[in-house]
This record gives sequence, structure tokens and C-alpha cells, in this order.
Amino acid sequence: MIGRARSHLIRLAIAAVAITMTSLSVTPTAAAETPPDGGELGQSWLAAHDGPAKYPGRYPGEVHIDFDVPITMSDGTVLKANVYRPVDANGVPVTDPLPTIVNLTPYTKFASWLADVALSVPWLSDALIQLVNSVDLTGTPLSSVTDLTRVLSGGAARTFGADRRLIQHGYTQIVVDTRGTGYSQGAWQFFQSRETQDSVEVIDWASKQPWSDGNIGMNGISYSGINQYMVAAQNPPALKAIFPVEGSTDKIGDVAAPGGGLGLFAPLYIAFIDVIQNFPDPVGVVLGHLDAKWLMDRVTTPFEFFDYIIMALTPSVDLLPEPLKQALRPGSELREAFSDSHPERIKVPTFAYGGWQDIFAPSSAMSFDRIPLPPERKKLIMGDTYHANPGSGLGNPGKPPRLDVLQMAWYDKWLKGIDNGIDQYGPVVLWQQGGGWTATSWLPRPTSEYRRMYLSPARSGTANSLYDGSLNGDGTDAPAQLTVSPLTGITALCSRDMAVESLGITSVIDGCTKDDRIHELGGLTFTSAPVSEATVISGPINVHLNTAYDSSEGYWSVTVNDVAPDGRSTVVASGQLTASLRAVDEDKSKRNAAGDLTETAYLLTLDSRQPLVPGQPTTIDIAVNPVDAVLQPGHRVRIDVYASNFPRGVLLPPLLVESRLANQHVLLDPSEPSYVNLPLSRSIA
Repeated sequence: MIGRARSHLIRLAIAAVAITMTSLSVTPTAAAETPPDGGELGQSWLAAHDGPAKYPGRYPGEVHIDFDVPITMSDGTVLKANVYRPVDANGVPVTDPLPTIVNLTPYTKFASWLADVALSVPWLSDALIQLVNSVDLTGTPLSSVTDLTRVLSGGAARTFGADRRLIQHGYTQIVVDTRGTGYSQGAWQFFQSRETQDSVEVIDWASKQPWSDGNIGMNGISYSGINQYMVAAQNPPALKAIFPVEGSTDKIGDVAAPGGGLGLFAPLYIAFIDVIQNFPDPVGVVLGHLDAKWLMDRVTTPFEFFDYIIMALTPSVDLLPEPLKQALRPGSELREAFSDSHPERIKVPTFAYGGWQDIFAPSSAMSFDRIPLPPERKKLIMGDTYHANPGSGLGNPGKPPRLDVLQMAWYDKWLKGIDNGIDQYGPVVLWQQGGGWTATSWLPRPTSEYRRMYLSPARSGTANSLYDGSLNGDGTDAPAQLTVSPLTGITALCSRDMAVESLGITSVIDGCTKDDRIHELGGLTFTSAPVSEATVISGPINVHLNTAYDSSEGYWSVTVNDVAPDGRSTVVASGQLTASLRAVDEDKSKRNAAGDLTETAYLLTLDSRQPLVPGQPTTIDIAVNPVDAVLQPGHRVRIDVYASNFPRGVLLPPLLVESRLANQHVLLDPSEPSYVNLPLSRSIA
């Protein structure tokens, strides 16, 4: 009897320990925060990456490349890969099994090879980096040019494809054309399940090659970053670490249809991939790697997914072609490809980089919270960058180490087992807008508390806009109706959202990007009193509007701005919503104790669409991108409201026809108030 009781107690103790360990893996824990530059550890990672290599070859940057290596998928389709391996002092490929880094890209392995060559010519790359770093337009009307050019010194180029320094330190790298792109056979799958399965099979293939020790990592930017999240959610056994740069776990919410709107980027992107997929790999042609099956596949599927764009041009929802309706329905292959990538399933150590002005900023910022790993096994850096300049300026004093340096440190830890302290970094390192580089334990910051601030018709006297309203904490002003036209939203062509949608290209115009006052001429503004002490805004935001319309459809765009004492208005976050697609997905949204939305997601289906009734008050909730910003003493917070936002977002063609570009109205009624729910470190009057 005593023996059975003792055995029972032992089992209970083991179960309790197991439960405790499980909870620790999914619950935020206090972690030591290192400085943004990593301190002494950061210097050691830099020395490891830039120092003497294990396999230096006969000359700087020498590696062995096998071009167009065929990898046969389970359905018989052949993908083509370039395999980069280190060489010994005689230029012979190293035969020692090494950890292997995999990158699957639709931008062609030829483009990755060109980038690799440009960065590998002895002394040329260093000279180029020194040249662009010497160009400093800070303090001029073209200061943003510097932000773009310094992407070269931030190490992102070496995370795009292959990093010869990484290879010479004892890694194999593989760059693979995704199915239907580059020199790979098949039809482009665009994140669908077959493409993810291909990635899993490539990882399995790589882990079993004689030059691999079975430990696989993944790298890459943008599409390749998204692919890493999708594959990591499958947790293939050989995958030991990922390093996604500007990835996304929610392509619909980030860029395909944020708030149900359509941005200019998506159709242009599809057209771009459709064009480049039809060009053969020049290196493969020179080497005689001709592939008749590749040619036949391209002739058969020359313009993938562009037919959906054509279908969307129909003037009425009722006339949408059935194939498009099927693709838009929940559960469809294409819909699932662009929906939630389920970061909560990821068990692989993940180091992510995102930018506050990137098109994928929302999920880049919030995926850290959803990945169920302790801080030692997941990291996040959020820079003040656009899609075209990831890592800009990294490596400079007081800033995080370069991306290529962090990438190798991450792989050294999780693929080679080197105790280099990278697990102590961060865990969240970010550019706090209005401040500078900071480190924290979690995003949103634990000190954030959601507070309502009400849109008021009282004039603030601080803005030159269609209507200069106020923002306050009580919402007791007299009722008012404010009108805004979609036509006045043409000022969005000079805005930060324009720069975001152009991937940062138009950001060179500081008067549009870093000062929103031209844009504000076409909208309604609501500005708070100045803060008396530094006030942090950290987390996703929701703008709750009481609205009315002159037609059965409408569109809203909002921004959250930091207004300086000299009047400069800087956008720190934005959001948009197609009014008829306002139905909230409660399963994916979050509310505070008062029932107010704090993180907002939408159903975005035709079945849940709610056409508007002209003249009838309608409340809507507009999701605003996550943010981490600080209002310095004397600064104000401002909410801008617009009825259009081209090219960042526009109504889908049939809904645009239905809207008639009619006026839209914001109702300021104390009994049904309009307000913004802000995650603040302290109250704002």
C-alpha cells in the first residue's frame, strides 16, 4: 500500500514538473535584456563573422558552386538549386558534413548569384559600402536617401541568398527556385500547400546529402521569409533554426487585402513574378543545362494568378465570376495560402527582422507574441525601415549588429551548438519611433494599458485640414457630424502610406514621408493636448468610429501621428477598412476588460459582407498596425481620418462602383462616441 502511494506521488510530481515546463515554454518569462548593440557579445559575433575563416580557400571569397542541381519532388517535379560549399586550401570542395542553410526563392537563384558575386569581388564590396556610408544627407530635405542607401552596410544583402563568409566558416548553402519560377519545373504555387510541401522535401533531401550533417537552417528576405514561417509551422525534423527577414504570417491582413482594401503592390507583384518566371537561367543556358520540361511548363502556364486580377475588374459583386468567388471562400486552397500561417505551431528557434514601415509590419511585430517559445529561442528586431531597405544602418555604434552577423551567430548556436550568448540577446530590440533603439522583454510592452481617447469637434488650433478637431479623455462634447470625401484623399499620394506601398522608393521625399501635413489637407484631424512627460504607445491600436454614408459602400483610412511642437506631424501607424467588410473575427481579435477591441481582425468574406444603409448610423472598428513609439514632452498624439488612401488601399472595383465615391460622415455623438483605443504608458489629458 505504501509502495503504491509512493509510486502515485512520484507520478504526480513528474506530471507537475511536466506541466510547469510546458507552461514556461508558452508563457512570457522575465528575460535579461541586452543593449541593442549586444554589448561585448555583439562584438564577439562580429569578430566571429568577419574574422579568419575555417575554410578560406585560395583567395578571398572562394567557394565551390554546383549550378542547377536537380531535386526531384514526390510528384516528379524537378526543382533546380545552386549548392554553395566551402573549399580547402587547394580549391577542392570540403567533404566534411556541415550544417546546411536552405533558401527557396521565386526571384530566381540567378538573382541571388548576382548579388553574391557583387558582394564577393575582393575589396569591391567593402569599398562600395564605405562609399554609400560616406553619403550622409541627414538634416537635409533628402535625409531619407541615406536611410535607403545604408541598407548595403546593414548586412541584408547577405541574407538574401548566399553569404560566402558564412560558407567559409563551415556551412553549406542551397538556393532553390520555387516550383514554377526560375529554372524549376512546374507551375508557380504562390504559398499554396504544394509549395510548402516542396520546402519540407527540400529540407529532407538536403539533410541526407553527404556534405550535410543533417542540421538545417533557413534564410531569406520577403517571400523567402514568409516561406520560412510556413515551413517552420510544419516542424520538419531536420529544421533547427530560421532567420526570416521581412516575413509575414498573415498575407491577407498585411498586404493582399488589409481591411478588405486592395493596394497597388499586389497586382504589380504578381505581374512581376509572371514576367521573370518565363526567362531561363542565363548561367544554366551557358552551362548547357537545357530543360525541355521547364520550357513546356512555362508555355503551358505563362501568367499564373493574373486571371484573378482580371476577374476582379467586374463592376458588380453579383457578377463576380465563380472561380474568383471560390478562391475567396474560407477553406479554399488560395485563401488558405494567404491566411494565418499559424506561428503558434512553430517549435523551431526563430530570429525575425521587420520594419515599422514595411508592408508586412503588422504580422512581423505580432508574430513574436504568438510563437510559443521562451525568449532564449525567439528574437525580434523591428527597425524604422521600409521593404526596400531592411537592416539599414545596422552595425553602426549603438545599433544592433548587422543582419549577416546576427544570422551566423543564430546558426552557430542552434546548428553547431556553440555557446555564443545569442540566446541572451534582446529578446525584443526595436527602434522606438520618436526615440531611438531600445531593448525590451515583450511586445507590446508590459507597461501598456489601453485607454480611450475620444474624437471631439472642439477645434485644437494645431492642424490645417478639412476639419481640425480635438482628442480628449472624456467625450462629453456636443454632437456633430463631420464630412469627408474620397476625392480629397488624393493627398495620400504625398504620404507615408504611399512610401510604404512603393516599398520605400517614394520615401526620398521627406516632405511627404516624415511630415504628414500635406496629406492632412484631405482629411479630418483630431489632436490631443501636449503631454507633460514622455508617454509610450506600444501595441496594436483600434479606432472605433460612428459613421454614416450617402451610398451602400464606403472606405476608411486612419493614421496615428506624433505631432511635434513646431507642427510637424509624423505618422507612426496606420490602418484601413472597407466599410461593408467590417464584420469582426472574434476568434482572432482581442478585447480589454471593458469590451473594447485592442487587436482587430476581420472575417473578410462575401458571406459576412454587410452593405450599408444610406443615412443610417453604423459603427465600425478599424485595425491600426502595431506600434512602439514615445511622445516626448510637448508632443501631441493625432488621429487622422480619410475616405480614401490610394495607392496603399482602395475599394475593390465592384465595391468602388457601388460606393459612387460619395461623401462619408463621422458622427461625434456622446451617446455613441467615436474614439481611439490606445495602449499607453500613462494617461493623456
